[in-house]
Amino acid sequence: MDQPKVERMLRLMMLLAGNRNYTINDLADKLETSYRSIYRYIDTFKEAGFVVHKSGEYYHIAKESPFFKDISQLVHFTDEEAYMVNRLIDGIDDTNVIKQNLRRKLATIYSISSIADVVVKSENAGNVNALIEAIQEKKQVILKDYASSHTGKVADRKVEPYKFTTNYISVWCYDLADGKNKLFKTERMASVQVTDKDWAHEKDHNAGYMDIFRYSSAETEEIELRLSLRAKNLIEEEYPLSGKFITREDDGHWILKTQICSPFGAARFIAGLPDDVQVLKGRKLKKCLRDFARKLADIQ
Repeated sequence: MDQPKVERMLRLMMLLAGNRNYTINDLADKLETSYRSIYRYIDTFKEAGFVVHKSGEYYHIAKESPFFKDISQLVHFTDEEAYMVNRLIDGIDDTNVIKQNLRRKLATIYSISSIADVVVKSENAGNVNALIEAIQEKKQVILKDYASSHTGKVADRKVEPYKFTTNYISVWCYDLADGKNKLFKTERMASVQVTDKDWAHEKDHNAGYMDIFRYSSAETEEIELRLSLRAKNLIEEEYPLSGKFITREDDGHWILKTQICSPFGAARFIAGLPDDVQVLKGRKLKKCLRDFARKLADIQ
């Protein structure tokens, strides 16, 4: 079997084992081959013992397939890790053959611009696989003993899961108890029970945005910060994705322009560097900082 064919089959296996739904034509377009070849590859997987399910026009490798657990537990990169890996690779001289090989191999395996789209930690694989199944089958689930940092309580949550974040660490769900879209962390779920009840609120599903400070919401506010060199270095170390939104203003200052979901993440960072960060734009952020200052002033 020639190398390009092997690479296409490996990439196809990754696509079929993921949480997205693809038609035969979708797969053919992504792998830049014919739909007939996709059918042949799928037949090869079946002969090797994989269970390939077809739901309507969409195909995926069933989780009961031999080796599925091994595939689903492959360690990938988070968005931040992918960004840092890209920066590290960019730092290698363009003539270095190692740089070229890294780019080629990573692109072959993951086939997306960010190097990787998801991360599945081994301890979360069971929860993630159950959620993938529920999303594909449009089923409600019970998040057993979910430990909420917001309420400080551990309780079961009945939800409709519909979209993972780009790293599989969290999943967007419609919470049936209060009728709101929320983000739940997979590591805070003791287990996931897929029920036999279909989604009842699909029209209300609305995944929000996750900002560089790792807050999520359906609504955002644009902020603009002037950073000293110290602040620029610290924010890129603590929140690597911020580097995408930073531009140089002059020899000693940089400008960060981005959307935030909540002012608290940015405010906490700024509160630790009051002499190194100037807020140029962000009404809610400025109010949050004023509230912080008042509370600190009240401390005896």
